[in-house]
Amino acid sequence: MNRIRSLATLSTQALCALVLIAGAPGCTYAEPSPAAVTSFNAYVAQVEARIAREHASPQTFLVSEPKDRLSRGEVIVEHLTPDPAPNMPGAMLHDWRGTAFVAGATAAGFERLMKNFAGYPQVYAPQVVKAAVLRQQGDRFETSMRVRQKHVITVVLDTTYDVSFARLDTQRGFSISRSERISEIQSPGASDERALSPSEEHGFLWRLNTYWSYEERDGGLYMQIESISLTRSIPTGLAWAIRPFVESVPRESLEFTLRATCNALKKAPP
Repeated sequence: MNRIRSLATLSTQALCALVLIAGAPGCTYAEPSPAAVTSFNAYVAQVEARIAREHASPQTFLVSEPKDRLSRGEVIVEHLTPDPAPNMPGAMLHDWRGTAFVAGATAAGFERLMKNFAGYPQVYAPQVVKAAVLRQQGDRFETSMRVRQKHVITVVLDTTYDVSFARLDTQRGFSISRSERISEIQSPGASDERALSPSEEHGFLWRLNTYWSYEERDGGLYMQIESISLTRSIPTGLAWAIRPFVESVPRESLEFTLRATCNALKKAPP
């Protein structure tokens, strides 16, 4: 009973800390520092080079693939952020990877689902509120999305992504999504709704890159998604209360996206 009471107290304290940070004018972080952006871009380049090497061979195309667990419908999520993490002054790096298998699904069905951005609010509700294609050139899209993240507090963001799709052969393909713009929205849906200026934002999400790899075999589709994000760092003295919450959001968002994709593929024609 004392353990339960202690956990409840810690959760309450963490909630208060998060609310204070979100509401305190002095706690806005504006844009990430140039040093943090440089370090993030260097890390992304390393990850993209590693993914390209994995894609070079059918034997390494998908990693961490225990078939017995996946065939039972299990979603496997891994934490890939290095420890210690790269030095990103004033910022935090998050790197997660998830893998799943959907019996009966196909690469073509996956591509139809992922390229239908207008359908994202139905597939990924309640996280995706609305989505649209701004420009398209072949298999490359510029898209806009309004996303809602609720974890103790609710944050609404308007985002723009550069998304590209490619096939390696009839069975294997991949997509790359890189954020171009992320704006925090105040009073979403209200008459006084507005995008916060960089000096007003709280730094809940500064960058987000997403990498899908998918392969059709064994009577279904293997899917792997890796998500790399950059957020503001945790203020000195509050890590004990906030770190578990801050670090859980990227993981839960990736797992939600992967499970929602699986559910949509199960309902969709092959």
